[in-house]
Amino acid sequence: MDIGTTKLIARKENGIGWLIFNQPEKHNAMSYEMWLGMPKVLAAFEADPDVRVIVLTGAGEKAFVSGADISEFESKRSAEKGIRLYDAAGSTAQSALINATKPTIAMIRGICIGGGLAIALNTDIRICSDNSVFAVPAARLGLGYKYDGIKRLVDVVGPQFAKEIFFSAGKFTAEDARIMGLVNRVVPLAELEERVLKLASTIASNAPLTVKAAKMAINAAVTDPDKRPLTEIDAAIKACFASEDYIEGRRAFMEKRKPQFKGR
Repeated sequence: MDIGTTKLIARKENGIGWLIFNQPEKHNAMSYEMWLGMPKVLAAFEADPDVRVIVLTGAGEKAFVSGADISEFESKRSAEKGIRLYDAAGSTAQSALINATKPTIAMIRGICIGGGLAIALNTDIRICSDNSVFAVPAARLGLGYKYDGIKRLVDVVGPQFAKEIFFSAGKFTAEDARIMGLVNRVVPLAELEERVLKLASTIASNAPLTVKAAKMAINAAVTDPDKRPLTEIDAAIKACFASEDYIEGRRAFMEKRKPQFKGR
């Protein structure tokens, strides 16, 4: 797969597509080329029937993503045109993640700040280690956040916590994140990869068409009513009942064995 950068790693194994942010010397800060590469990886995983679930994580032991690579701002995000190009790359990457039809999991170890938290928020499930740290330091950098990003945070944690996060620009612990609803689970650092792998493997073994239809319906439930793609959701549900997997699921249940789903 031609990603266009060595700062992202893409690999797949046992139904799981791994997207790894690979700039550990900078705590996996997101560079412009990483934003450009993200949609390529996600599109490849979306098109690959062998990939059932996508896990995003950071290389090394210290960070998921520490935010944007600020060292690039002077050269790539100072003039108006550069700002537009840089922001467009980030928006395209986030849209690719939001619109992924396959389940996505953020495996968060250590630092998850700014743009890293924005990436994590756009995944379906977030599991972090007990040493993780979260923050949105925009108010200490003079940055403006787009409405869509703030809306996503409000949808996840509510307006009170969103204001605390943005207004303070402070750091929050893994337990703070759990209480706020930023993450689904907090697990011991030594158990993080094992727990995420177990969950991802479980999802990968389930019926892909059912999982896809469920994701569509759940996402629609928190969307403005006039924007809900109910026709597409109905079609996805009908596809489940018309599938070979539905037959396989019934047979496996009756035969008391594990089903072997094919996604068709």
